[in-house]
Amino acid sequence: MQFISTRGGVNPSNFTDILLQGLASDGGLFVPSIWPKILPILESDNYTNIAYKIISPFTESQIPDSALREILKDTYSDKVFGTFEIAPLKKMDTNLYLMELFHGPTLAFKDIALQFLGRVFDYVLEQNNQKITIIGATSGDTGSAAIEACKGHKNISITILHPHGRTSDIQRRQMTSIIEDNVHNIAIEGTFDDCQNLVKQAFGDSELRKAKNLSAVNSINWVRIIAQTVYYVTAAHKLKTNPLFAVPTGNFGNIYAAFVGKKMGANIGQLVIGSNRNDILTRFFETGAMTLEGVTSSFSPSMDIQISSNFERALFELTGRDSDKINYWMRELKEKGQFKVSSFELEKIRSEFSAYRCSDEQIIQTIAKIYKDYKIIIDPHTAVGFHALEQSGLMTQHISVALACAHPSKFPEIVKKAIGITPALPDHLSNLMERPEKYKVMENDYDKLKSHLMSL
Repeated sequence: MQFISTRGGVNPSNFTDILLQGLASDGGLFVPSIWPKILPILESDNYTNIAYKIISPFTESQIPDSALREILKDTYSDKVFGTFEIAPLKKMDTNLYLMELFHGPTLAFKDIALQFLGRVFDYVLEQNNQKITIIGATSGDTGSAAIEACKGHKNISITILHPHGRTSDIQRRQMTSIIEDNVHNIAIEGTFDDCQNLVKQAFGDSELRKAKNLSAVNSINWVRIIAQTVYYVTAAHKLKTNPLFAVPTGNFGNIYAAFVGKKMGANIGQLVIGSNRNDILTRFFETGAMTLEGVTSSFSPSMDIQISSNFERALFELTGRDSDKINYWMRELKEKGQFKVSSFELEKIRSEFSAYRCSDEQIIQTIAKIYKDYKIIIDPHTAVGFHALEQSGLMTQHISVALACAHPSKFPEIVKKAIGITPALPDHLSNLMERPEKYKVMENDYDKLKSHLMSL
């Protein structure tokens, strides 16, 4: 299996190369040169077996089957996730299911991909006697999941940037209370998009990239995407239908993973995007224009994003893999803060996705409604997805799956505001607020970040 860049400026690469590079050197994102079909799934297949059948076509000739199976078995165990189901489906109503993705160590869906990614990194680096420097940006949950997956690994140094004062206290402490020597947390004085831009600058700096062997854990890394595809395919297999999925979406990686499942032949239906008040994706689906605006803080901080990096991958596919068009649009976005697609292109994208926005007030209302109707407590991000599902009007016509992307205890103030209940953290995090923290605050200045990375 070979991988190409959405911007067409690099030679095809193999799995190990794109794992370690993360972002292509031309600024694009890696995608497979062809879409393999999922190996036939049996009734007896558990989550780990399905993961093997989805991931193995991409690792062929790079990771031996026996090693991949061992990595998957180690990752998707009840010791790590508390359940062998990994992403349990909870039936809520006749056509409505909740997919719980928060059973990992940091209580967010990011664990499902990053626990796998950390083990794959470890295997490849050990085999090749290499070391890497991981740099990533987080709006809340990716950072803690990445740190949890990479802490203590002798061949990995990890630096995570988060927007100073723009994550929940619990989200921040899940990152900054990890004291291992190979973990570095930096609070950037700016937004998540500023953090993400600094990461992209680092990957575009050939001197730094070569000196520190940079790699990525954000959903720009293809391995993150394909690991997330597994839970969509597993749910569709269990439901024996073409379920609709409602996904709270910031950086577009999670919902793009469902689109990957469709490209590989899974029976997956319409994909419903939930945006919060930072609604760049919803505005795009309304107008066909991707227009940057300022980021404002919301009750769903992991989605406080205006640049949805993974949307580039979807655009690449839906334009017939036209890298010239992608390059033009990305230049327009960078230089003018906007690009616009044709009405034909917009309709093609709308055939796969629909998008709806959710205000902070509507988040509160949705959390309250779900608790009143089903006695289920959801977090603010899950509420954004539920609201989008209701707005779509498709719930009564199709089997629908709403994604529960984080445990409600990560956002206690918002949940209490909605239903008067403060959800408790699980036992393994019960003393989180008393743990010491280690992080530095840094200006939004690339030279200072580069100096930090070069010193590691």
